[in-house]
Amino acid sequence: MAKASLAEFNAGAKFHDPSAADLKIVALDYVLLADYLDADKWLTKMLEWAPSDSEGWYYLGRTKYNENRFAEALDAFQRCLKLDPQNVKAEDNLGLALAGLGRNEEATAAYQQAISWQAQSLTKNPGPYIDFGSLLIDENHPKDAVTFLLRAIEIAPSESRAHELLGKAYTRVEDFPRAQTELEKAIELSPHAPNLHCMLAPVYRKQGLVENAKTEYERCAALTGTHSSPEPR
Repeated sequence: MAKASLAEFNAGAKFHDPSAADLKIVALDYVLLADYLDADKWLTKMLEWAPSDSEGWYYLGRTKYNENRFAEALDAFQRCLKLDPQNVKAEDNLGLALAGLGRNEEATAAYQQAISWQAQSLTKNPGPYIDFGSLLIDENHPKDAVTFLLRAIEIAPSESRAHELLGKAYTRVEDFPRAQTELEKAIELSPHAPNLHCMLAPVYRKQGLVENAKTEYERCAALTGTHSSPEPR
């Protein structure tokens, strides 16, 4: 669909000058194609014409983040929030950009702010809970991470990454049965993600489930194109 949309735009551009809205559609097509360089180019141009487009700034921030240009992503999310205060997604992604810059205390504050903004909302975004849980794991606070990841799963039970991170947190605290349950659920939701099989294999091994562990090591190897190499006992 994205490629067809781009072809339609290129055909139409021969007959009339594109508008800011046209450039935004082109940019989002490139986002869908994971072509972040071109998405960046067209979003930047669009925002020169329409600097008050908060959604444009949000997507530029996401594009910059995917390019690992965290300082520029931070600026874009801040611009979005000036135009659209209490935008939960932008505040959550502000936290991601700050974490990318190693500013973890500020990232924590951003995640907590995003969580507080939706406290009274009937429909909640699981993103801040997931991203805060991930940061807490990275900072070696897996027990604290569990609380936020469980909340994320309550909000979005089909979110594979929440189950993955909860499995990782339980593994860190050596609660292997719960880690197994969460990683198995993550695999059920994302069966072709090699990292999940690589994570589950040692959890089985720790519980003496040797054949299960072997199977997961083999699936991990098949999906990553490497040779199976179980952890030493």
